[in-house]
Amino acid sequence: MELELKSKEDLQRMRRAGQIVAEVLQRLQQEAKPGVTTLELDRIAEDMTRKRGAVPAFKGYRVGNRVFPASLCVSINEEIVHGIPSSRVLREGDIVGLDFGVVVDGYYGDARSRCRSVT
Repeated sequence: MELELKSKEDLQRMRRAGQIVAEVLQRLQQEAKPGVTTLELDRIAEDMTRKRGAVPAFKGYRVGNRVFPASLCVSINEEIVHGIPSSRVLREGDIVGLDFGVVVDGYYGDARSRCRSVT
């Protein structure tokens, strides 16, 4: 197996992808409040992503004949991972897991964040 070395420009593109993910997740943590739907969080994530010149990595992801319909994965309480955003409303005390990724300039950024409880 050959090791592929990344150029300085490649590393900058990778860093940019990671920074976009971090910014979006930070904003989503602020927005995850009682009364907000997971679909609203998804809309915020996609809007922020596209304004930064990136594309949501999960939206349109295909496994067999199934396609992931959203930009964000939202898991609430006992759900483990990869919950699909919907009209579900966040409630006081919910534990919310956010999984988000982008593609920018051919590079992926992806991270998971957990809000301890919605207040």
